[in-house]
Amino acid sequence: MKAIGFKQHLDIKNPSSLIDFETKRPKPNGHDLLVRVKSVSVNPVDIGVRKNGNGVLKQPKIIGWDAYGVVEEIGPQVTLFSSGDRVFYAGSFIRSGSDSEYQLVDERIVGNAPKNLTDDEIAAMPLTSLTAYEGLFEQMKLTFNKSKNKGKTILIINGAGGVGSVATQLANLAGFTVISTASRSESIKWTKDHGAKYVVNHRHDLVKEVRNLGFKYVDYIFELNDLDGHWKEMCELIRPEGHIVSITENRRPINLRLLTKKKAHFSWEWMYSKSYYHTQDMISQHNILNKISTMLDLGELQSTLTKSLSPLTSRNLRKAHKLVESGHMIGKVTVSNWQ
Repeated sequence: MKAIGFKQHLDIKNPSSLIDFETKRPKPNGHDLLVRVKSVSVNPVDIGVRKNGNGVLKQPKIIGWDAYGVVEEIGPQVTLFSSGDRVFYAGSFIRSGSDSEYQLVDERIVGNAPKNLTDDEIAAMPLTSLTAYEGLFEQMKLTFNKSKNKGKTILIINGAGGVGSVATQLANLAGFTVISTASRSESIKWTKDHGAKYVVNHRHDLVKEVRNLGFKYVDYIFELNDLDGHWKEMCELIRPEGHIVSITENRRPINLRLLTKKKAHFSWEWMYSKSYYHTQDMISQHNILNKISTMLDLGELQSTLTKSLSPLTSRNLRKAHKLVESGHMIGKVTVSNWQ
C-alpha cells in the first residue's frame, strides 16, 4: 500500500521531511478495523511528532491522527462495524497513523461517519471533537442543560483554533455564555460565527480584557494554547470552586497554590489517554463520535474545515503541515484522494 512518513526530523521546507513510500498492507486482529483511508486532517500533534527528535529511523514513521474512510476488513472480535461501513476517527498515539492507504484502528475509538458531509468535512472533525467533548463534558463535567447553564460563563483560550472552533460550538449549544480569545479580525469573526458571544485578545492582559466586559470571574476556563503564558491570568479569573482544563503542557513549573484559596480545580485533557492505556471506558470515544456525527448531520454542529488539498501525496501533506505550523491557521486543513 501507499504511505507517507518520515525518517528524519527535518524542517517542513525540506522535501525529505515527509516522503512517499510503499509498505505492506496490515491484517486486522481482535477489535481491529482495516480502514481504506479517503481523507486525513493535520493537527498540531502531527507537527510536534514530526519535528521533535534526533537521529535517523530505520523505517519511515507514519503519523496522522484524523481520518475518514471505509471499513475494508474486520477482526474476529469486532461487533460494532461491518465491511463497507463509512467511519471517522482520530486513532491511537501508539499505532501507525492515518497517512496511509489502509490503517488498523480499534473499533472502540471509531464512529459512524456523518451522512450529509463531504469526505473532507468529515475528516476535519474527529480529534478536535473528541478533545473538546472530553474536556467539557468529562473533565469539567458539564451537561447539555440550557436552563441549568444559563448565566454561567466559560473562557475558551484560542477559540479560532481546531479544538476551540468545536468547543465554542458545543459550549454555546449547552447554554453557556462563551468568551473566546482571538487577536486578528478574521479569527474574531470566525469564533463569533462558531458560538462565542464575546471575544477578548489573548495578546493583551486577559484579566483586564474579561473584566472590561463586566465579568469579575468566569465559571470555567478551557486552555488551548500557552498554559505557561496564561496561568496566572487564569488563576485570577477562575471563580471560587471553578474548573480549569488544559490541553497544552507547561514548560516550567505551574504554581497550583494560586488555586488554593478558591478551592478551584485543574485537570488535563489528552484525547489519546483511553487508547494509550486501553482504559475500561475506551468505547466512550465510539459513543462521542456517534453523537458528534448526529449533531453534524442535523446541522447543530458545523464542520470546521477551511482548506482542502488533493491528491494525498507527500507534497500536499507538507503544504498542510506548513499551514498548521505557521500558527495562523483558522479551522482545519485536510488532504484527500490517494493518487
